[in-house]
Amino acid sequence: MAADALTPAPLNPDDAPRLTHVDAKGAARMVDVSTKAVTTRTAVARGTFCTTEAVVELIDSGGHRKGDVLAVARIAAIMGAKKTSELIPLCHPLPLDAVDVEFEVGTDSVGVTATATTTGRTGVEMEALTAVAVAGLTLHDMVKAIDPTATMTDVGLLSKTGGRSGEWTRDAQPPQSAPPAAGSPTPAFVDVYPGKRATVLVSSTRVAAGERTDATGPILRDWLAEQGFDVAEPVVVADADIAGAIATALAGEPSLLITTGGTGPTSDDHTPEATAPHLTTSLPGIAEALRETGRSSTPYSSLSRGLAGFAGRTLVVNLPGSKGGVRDGIAVLQPLITHLFDLARGSGHE
Repeated sequence: MAADALTPAPLNPDDAPRLTHVDAKGAARMVDVSTKAVTTRTAVARGTFCTTEAVVELIDSGGHRKGDVLAVARIAAIMGAKKTSELIPLCHPLPLDAVDVEFEVGTDSVGVTATATTTGRTGVEMEALTAVAVAGLTLHDMVKAIDPTATMTDVGLLSKTGGRSGEWTRDAQPPQSAPPAAGSPTPAFVDVYPGKRATVLVSSTRVAAGERTDATGPILRDWLAEQGFDVAEPVVVADADIAGAIATALAGEPSLLITTGGTGPTSDDHTPEATAPHLTTSLPGIAEALRETGRSSTPYSSLSRGLAGFAGRTLVVNLPGSKGGVRDGIAVLQPLITHLFDLARGSGHE
């Protein structure tokens, strides 16, 4: 059962559980990253290996009978980072540009910091974390005959850069808010996928066949980019293929999906029928506002059958396939989308 788009927030929208590796039916899946940009991505992770002062002294002095403990742990960490996708089932294989491993020797502990870098479509956090974890396991293997109680603790991500989420650091995160008192009202928010990612889908058999140039997709792409959305090039499909294209677009988990074309009354206009099965929360007011605005330009706007609403956590809007219809649609959507995404950030009702 799909959740209502307007949901009570236990704390705020960012605290709501969002498992990206689980689909709407609860099945495990690998996230589709094909629409993400190729960027340089870096992640830094750290952990602490806790043991005894005597063991640390052996490690630091090089007096351990197994040789240079830290050198072995460093190589193991790098090898672990390279094998991450084989160890963690749903991780994407990544071409690592670099893995750097540093040790900080304390009185009775060894701090392990790993920095992993890649140039690709998805983050490198798991590679950095795996490097730290494998270094800790290797340290334990090296010293277990002397201190079988040694532990690797506090393995966690320190920072990451690159990709649509930009820069993230653990130190910059605000402290977790206390839960609201029993019986107190909780704020409502619009539950959309994070990241302000938008997809533009053009339904036009002639454009898909190369007989005509797409006149609507670029307008939407440029407008969405101006609104701060991460938007790729418009996807153009034949009218007969729109149902599969909508399903594929929604599987990519954009926060906003706008279609153009295929909303009229002719036999090859299928966009509303392809959209309707996915809508979990209908927003008929948006569709009616689009038709009303269009009627100021042409009475034929009343023939548009476009829909609007939430498909799970994606806002979906059908626009007509003309440049005028798209421009009218932008005029309607500008304030509405701004308000909806303010609600998604937890701003609440004004």
